Order: sequence, then structure tokens, then C-alpha cells
Amino acid sequence: MTFQPTSPFPPHGSAQQVAFHRTELSVILSLYGRMVAAGEWRDYGISSLRDVAIFSVSRRTAENPLYRIEKRPKLRARQGQYAVIGMDGQVLKRGHDLRTVLRVLERKLIRAVD
Repeated sequence: MTFQPTSPFPPHGSAQQVAFHRTELSVILSLYGRMVAAGEWRDYGISSLRDVAIFSVSRRTAENPLYRIEKRPKLRARQGQYAVIGMDGQVLKRGHDLRTVLRVLERKLIRAVD
């Protein structure tokens, strides 16, 4: 029996991860900055997994995310690869264009003036 050293990392190309592109992150972080300025959001997290990339936003650091912005390339040909998902897991908006999908969150910035 021969000894095969194991590598802590998978071979290159064997486990592709989904990630947000720089232009997608620019759009998301622009919205995030406006929401932080409005006092709605304070923290975010980014996850890159095998099937999905997730940008999570929360009101406080220790809380569960208020919203998740997901990118699932496998759904590109169907209902769209981008989705905004609420705290309860409900899909608030899904589509092919990231800016259009994020408009559901921009409505939170519009407030009535007393």
C-alpha cells in the first residue's frame, strides 16, 4: 500500500464556486450604502457556495439577515438567476436583471414626510 498525501484544497477546477462579479457587487454595494445612510442596515455578509452566491444584510451584527440577495446561475434560463429573499424565506422578487430585482428593496427608502 502506497501513501498518498492529501491536499487540504480540492484540485483546481473540481469544485467551482458561484461568486458575484465586480459589476454585480458594485450595484449591490451602492444600494447597501444608501440603506446604511438611511439607518436601515448595518452589517452584511457574503457567501460563495457551489450552487449559489449570497449577499446577506442585517440590521445588527448579531441578528439573522433581514434579506438575502442570491445569485443562482442554474436558474438563468428559467425564472432568472437573481432573487431577493426575506427573513422568513419568502421570495420577494426574482428576475434576470439585478437592478430590477433590487428595486423591491429600494422601496424601503421611500418614506412619507410629516
